[in-house]
Amino acid sequence: WPARYESLTVPTSHANHHAAMPSVGKAIPHDSAVGHVTGAAPYIDDLPPRRDELLVGFVGSPVASGRIESIKLDEAAAVPGVVALLGANDIPGEKIIGPLFRDEPILADGDVRYVGQPVVLVAAETPAALAEAKRLVEINVAPTEPILSIEKAIELDRYIGPPRTIRRGDAQTAMDRAPHRLSGVFRNLGQEQFYLESQAALAYPGELGQIVVHSSTQSTTEIQHVVSEALGVGMHEVVCVCQRMGGAFGGKETQAALPAIYAALVAAKTGRSARLVYDKDEDMQSTGKRHRYRTEWEVGFDDDGRMLAYRVQFYSDGGAAADLSTSVMERSMLHAENAYYIPDIEINGRVCFTNYPPNTAFRGFGGPQGIAAIESVVQAIAEYLSQRKSADQTAETNGHASGALSNGSANGHAAAQHESASSCDALTIRQRNLYGVGERDITPYCQHFIKNHLPEITESLAKRCSYRQRLAEIERANQTDPLWLRGIALSPVKFGISFTTKFLNQANALVNVYTDGTVQVSTGGTEMGQGLNVKIRQLVADEFAVPVDRVRVMATSTEKSNNTSPTAASAGTDLNGAAAVNASEQIKGRIAGYAARLFASVELGLTESPSHVVFEDGWVYDRRNPEQRFEFGDLCDRARRDRIDLGARGFFATPGVDYNRETGRGNPFLYYTQGASVSEVKIDRFTGQLTVERADVLIDIGKSINPGVDRGQVVGGFIQGMGWVTNECLVYDEHGRLLSHSPTTYKIPAVTDVPPVFNCEMFPNDDNTENIRRSKAVGEPPLMHAISVWCAARHALSCHSQAASEALTLPATGEELLRCLTLANPAAKELAETPSRQVV
Repeated sequence: WPARYESLTVPTSHANHHAAMPSVGKAIPHDSAVGHVTGAAPYIDDLPPRRDELLVGFVGSPVASGRIESIKLDEAAAVPGVVALLGANDIPGEKIIGPLFRDEPILADGDVRYVGQPVVLVAAETPAALAEAKRLVEINVAPTEPILSIEKAIELDRYIGPPRTIRRGDAQTAMDRAPHRLSGVFRNLGQEQFYLESQAALAYPGELGQIVVHSSTQSTTEIQHVVSEALGVGMHEVVCVCQRMGGAFGGKETQAALPAIYAALVAAKTGRSARLVYDKDEDMQSTGKRHRYRTEWEVGFDDDGRMLAYRVQFYSDGGAAADLSTSVMERSMLHAENAYYIPDIEINGRVCFTNYPPNTAFRGFGGPQGIAAIESVVQAIAEYLSQRKSADQTAETNGHASGALSNGSANGHAAAQHESASSCDALTIRQRNLYGVGERDITPYCQHFIKNHLPEITESLAKRCSYRQRLAEIERANQTDPLWLRGIALSPVKFGISFTTKFLNQANALVNVYTDGTVQVSTGGTEMGQGLNVKIRQLVADEFAVPVDRVRVMATSTEKSNNTSPTAASAGTDLNGAAAVNASEQIKGRIAGYAARLFASVELGLTESPSHVVFEDGWVYDRRNPEQRFEFGDLCDRARRDRIDLGARGFFATPGVDYNRETGRGNPFLYYTQGASVSEVKIDRFTGQLTVERADVLIDIGKSINPGVDRGQVVGGFIQGMGWVTNECLVYDEHGRLLSHSPTTYKIPAVTDVPPVFNCEMFPNDDNTENIRRSKAVGEPPLMHAISVWCAARHALSCHSQAASEALTLPATGEELLRCLTLANPAAKELAETPSRQVV
């Protein structure tokens, strides 16, 4: 391990319990680190089967749109080992669910809306029987014409939810007065979450009709809620448990609901345990993904590239049901300006209905789509001004051609050219448009952007990585290198932290202290590999001043933590950590009061004073008489014998968060995680192959609770974002069937894709007093830093031709880059006019 991780070995014996405190700020290892690498950490499919267990699967729609004419189950029912075949009519309770709107059938009944939409459940005793029965289920559908593009949905006026608008000033008037105007359409495709553990659930009957569900979910309360509705019972009859997930990235915030319902339905109908684990193919084919967008934009700016007006219309592909699409769109709109102050701005958003699986949450939750769009606009402004000034300089040079220039005047002219070119660089344009400090600091939705470090971060990063020197070298090389095109870009990120739906900004926690001084913590937060549990352990350990190994975070369960929010919006530690600290403070206050009575002494003149009681290094003492002290465990044992309550339920509600989506005004965020990244790429001129040569990230995550875990989140998030903007391409056929539904056809980043030079640094900052231990959220923001990779690819193409850079869509796959590079080739005209490879 590098030297910075020297504190990873944590003492585990009671004898050396005074070591390694405090733990906050140290790189304590992930709770399941050893289990992950050895395979000992159990997931849903690893839980021991019960003797009566059934295996569950489903048969989905063969077409993207149509009407079910008949379902034949006779042959499937005759397969030995098949126990149950269930359809929509077998659901005893609610048959249609939805986190925002009730518009998604649990099982299709009548109409089918996308390929793979579940229609029939199959429960069998063996994998072979399940596979054979699924093969023999016959679903006959009369197909209708599906909607397979955003453009088709717009043409047919098929939308999900109402239109939304955020505006400040008069964008149209400011646009008309602007010295320069540009407009265009920016397209980005979706992204598969590609969690390593597919959707999975295990359900079994409890006593008196209760159902217990083990679910790979980001929201145990959501699973409890939808299962109780589907079964037609109260929520008190359902317990949902989640020990861990093998990844989620948003894909298990709502879409874990259907597999959990299916397992619970079978368990309730048969009285037997039921397990459902999707394989990778059916998971990718039937679940939602990051939303693809069509973004129509227009920008007005001055000669220096300062944006004066921006008008943008977002259209997202919501799929066949709402899921979380309107909330995702809302966050896109709230990040439409990213890090830039634009005086007059109008932001509009619509969610389109299409015949694909309902799209859903994905790391960044709409933020990446909004930020990518404005960053492409900034690149377009820089390219336009550079081209314009280059033309002016050419004209000026031609004007001087008839006269004799002295060496001095020639050198002066060259210097002027260099200065003019640098003034049009995309970084300079970005810096001129950044939010100000104490001025130009109000967002389009009227929230003050306080504690803005973006100007300092961007300039510091540019200097650290020699951005301007490398830019000049790259542009010179592009003029002579016949094989490679190179590009570089620096892009900032301002990402708001909080759920934009107010009531979700709450959490509760149960903390139990035992008589040996050990602690158990239960929260509604779920561990999906991101390190939530170890951070909560560190926070609670420091409250009681005990080593972190004396604290255990228990499996998330609805019977211990009720009415909880999903672990999402990067707020898992912010909310659940604060709730756990709140519970710990209650217990600590009781212990301090009890200890104060024990420390009070007439002889020493010590009055009973809880405020003088100190918890330090596993001991408790009165600071006025530190020689008299109790070991924490011994004191807890004494307290229990004197009937002191050593358990507490904590609660936290994020203050000051209130956004009105009807007016587009308010404070949707508690604070902003900020940062910037520089990426350098090279592109093979003949094949379009892109390589990321170097990446530098400087990110403000406040005072890190666990630097090791946070560094992993920054690096991992950047690489996942790099996959979205480069290689990850969802390809469907003309019938709406996903063709890229496995690792063989869908390319996520491999270790060989990681930039050979990858510098990741944390911006030193402790001013985030609004949040727990002055930390900042780190889950989602790093993904958006990878947009600099796409911007670098666009910069490289701009050195080839203006048409090539303007045509670039996202992701910048090899075929997409080759399409742009061949725009001048008449033989490629048809390919060049195809703006998206989403449908082929």
